[in-house]
Amino acid sequence: MAAGQRIDPYQNFRFRVEIEGIQIAGFSEVTIPDSTTADIEYREGTYPPGTRHLSGLTSSGSVSLKRGITDSLDLYKWKKQVETTGAGSARKNISIILIDETGADKCRWDILFAWPTKYESGQLDAKGNDVLIETFEITHEGIERVK
Repeated sequence: MAAGQRIDPYQNFRFRVEIEGIQIAGFSEVTIPDSTTADIEYREGTYPPGTRHLSGLTSSGSVSLKRGITDSLDLYKWKKQVETTGAGSARKNISIILIDETGADKCRWDILFAWPTKYESGQLDAKGNDVLIETFEITHEGIERVK
């Protein structure tokens, strides 16, 4: 990088979510889960100073999608499909795309073989004036950062 040239990190508030076969207006919050590979300690009798470390299974947490409730029932119907027929035929791929200030796609996370495990409709409050937010917890079989 040349002197005086600055590269700013991307901001976290410009993004979109693409869910295979479902048209969604937008989400107010998306949580991309961590990915952890288990550390397996192993000791051999001929290796006296200590233990060795091997890599184990890799697991990821759930994706959380939050949006204001609208007339759209697409996500809710997806959750009901899982409840009635199981996750087998309900699995979909999801992409979370980070957008820069010019509107160009900059980062992309592909969530593979995802399906909703939890739906929360939010809390009603007669004294409040907030938007009613619904939350979907999505489980999956892997996350890939493509870009």
